[in-house]
Amino acid sequence: MEKKALIAMSGGVDSSVAAYIMKERGYNCIGVTMKLFSNEDIGLERDKSCCSLSDTEDARAVARRLGIPYYVMNFSGDFEKNVIGRFICAYEKGMTPNPCIDCNRYLKFESLFRRGMELSCDTIVTGHYVRNGFDPETGRYLLKKGLDESKDQSYVLWSLTQEQLKHACFPLGELRKTEVREIAEREGFVNAKKHDSQDICFVTGSYADFIRERTGREYPAGDFIDEEGNVLGRHKGVIHYTIGQRKGFGLSFPQPMYVKKIDVEQNTVTLAPNESLFTRELTASDLNWISVPGIQDEMRVKARVRYHHKEQWATVSPLPKGKIRVAFDEPQRAITAGQSLVMYQDDVVVGGGIITNEI
Repeated sequence: MEKKALIAMSGGVDSSVAAYIMKERGYNCIGVTMKLFSNEDIGLERDKSCCSLSDTEDARAVARRLGIPYYVMNFSGDFEKNVIGRFICAYEKGMTPNPCIDCNRYLKFESLFRRGMELSCDTIVTGHYVRNGFDPETGRYLLKKGLDESKDQSYVLWSLTQEQLKHACFPLGELRKTEVREIAEREGFVNAKKHDSQDICFVTGSYADFIRERTGREYPAGDFIDEEGNVLGRHKGVIHYTIGQRKGFGLSFPQPMYVKKIDVEQNTVTLAPNESLFTRELTASDLNWISVPGIQDEMRVKARVRYHHKEQWATVSPLPKGKIRVAFDEPQRAITAGQSLVMYQDDVVVGGGIITNEI
């Protein structure tokens, strides 16, 4: 019996080649582009984001060339609630979110995943550079790094559940980006040389301006302070800052100063020299375990605290209420609440969660 695959097609080269590979494997493929917003609705020019009309046209052209049905499905309500809404809420709390992770978590592998299951699809396919599999010894589905280390996207998929991994397929996990582009050029895809999308798709310019425009709220100025609580000057509102930030203070110092802490309740932003940004420990919550069902004792892992952070050895310990403490062997710079912690053993994702605070 022919198997059915729903392909998430963004209009980029990666998802296009993923669709091609699945068709070559004999799947009955359906291409879907997720309509997340209208650029005009959030003040973007037509072609300035990864969700523009031109991206939809590129995806449609590739689907036509492959001879597969193609649809645009409207998930703008879910995107507004679970990505834009969470982005704004995090900044208002002095945290720094990663909306691309929320988009994968709540849109691709919740809303679109659910739609695929409703359409009786056997698998949901994306163009991520990761691999998945099944461990018969533990009975658990696994998420692994992509073979192309420079493109590995396992960090942004730490929230995948066992059920989602069971039905997910990542055809690019064994390929390098150069191979993907070669396939696209060979097959005559219109997006074969298209640049990868960068940054947050729904914001151009200042995050703070975007937040003010969306909420209609003003965020009061407050004090910049040093580590001893001495007032250094006035800040423009906490939504303008993130941990590790160096510029945009409107102040001068004898040495470079960075944001070390954001205190929303006191409406203060603490500035400190670079050496003060290093710490060994963090706590994380909202955990999702992949290779293991959870932890009862200490576990040695390698961990990342941001997308392009190099993994570092650490010891993970369970805490009450489903939280964990992560103690790194070496101090890490600018660990930031709201960012994701992702833990690895070799190339396997152990699990992940949201950083809540430094200890």
